[in-house]
Amino acid sequence: MALAICVIANGAVLSQGAPRNEDGTFRNNYPHATTDFGDFLRWQSERTAISEPDGGWRIPVVAIDLAALHAPLANPSVTWIGHATVLVRIAGKNILVDPIFSERASPVPFAGPKRFVPAPVDVPDLPPIDVVLITHNHYDHLDEPSVRRLAAMQRGPLFLVPLGLKAWFAEIGIERVEEMDWWQSVREGEATITFVPVQHWSRRTLVDRDRTLWGGWSIDGEGLRVIHLGDTGYSADFRNIGERLGPFDLALIPIGAYAPRWFMGAKHLDVAEAIQVRADLRARRAIGIHWGTFPMADDPPDEPPRLLIWERERAGITREDFDVLSIGETRSLR
Repeated sequence: MALAICVIANGAVLSQGAPRNEDGTFRNNYPHATTDFGDFLRWQSERTAISEPDGGWRIPVVAIDLAALHAPLANPSVTWIGHATVLVRIAGKNILVDPIFSERASPVPFAGPKRFVPAPVDVPDLPPIDVVLITHNHYDHLDEPSVRRLAAMQRGPLFLVPLGLKAWFAEIGIERVEEMDWWQSVREGEATITFVPVQHWSRRTLVDRDRTLWGGWSIDGEGLRVIHLGDTGYSADFRNIGERLGPFDLALIPIGAYAPRWFMGAKHLDVAEAIQVRADLRARRAIGIHWGTFPMADDPPDEPPRLLIWERERAGITREDFDVLSIGETRSLR
């Protein structure tokens, strides 16, 4: 059973859950610029193809360390599988966030954004997964073939999902699902998992915009705190999270799919904003995710880590403070 948490920050009582519009759809906590279908059509009409440079995109990939993935759980770590898919091993639990192992982030297997490089591991090679966390219902974060395969594992995991998504899982035969509102927490063994607000939106069909919630996930265990922000624009939510749940040992922050800013700005961070998010969260370390995997926007897939070098210097922080991983790389949380 999820437990509601009333959060107090700077003397103000924050909402116990996500606010809603009169029609029942969800909305973000703070006012921001919005885009509509006309803006989408304008973006599509103005787009020019991104030319792959000679020698290909510089997307770092390493052979995944299967021994590390299957090592005793007393060794907390994170493994970047690509895009927003991250395996967090903490407090005796294998926790998988936003799993997508398909070749395309799409409702169909023959069209839609296609991987620049193959997934470094497939579902059968994963260690037993205890919990799957879903941040929102976009196809690059909620992949039906992947969650079906994970649910069919011998030890079917618990799926923690935003409000409104349990019915979608029930339709495809997955029953071990618990819905979460913002600031709700569950205890899984020695790990505490909390759903937190971010600035984004949801849509899976032409008629369900914002009918299900979106957010990020905070994981607390073994004296360590990790946060995964899924997909988000910049807002004051991160200061609120930092004040209530921080400081964090590691923040997994999206740094890609930010161009063009007039269209993506309210819903996707750019690299400079990501650095500010780390500060707002009071995170000791950050790792940039949500880049180099699928063509989701107009920024080149290998541009975010190059911009991160420049923005780190401008902000006066080090690589240890904010880094990226190679696809397939495992890094210790210690």
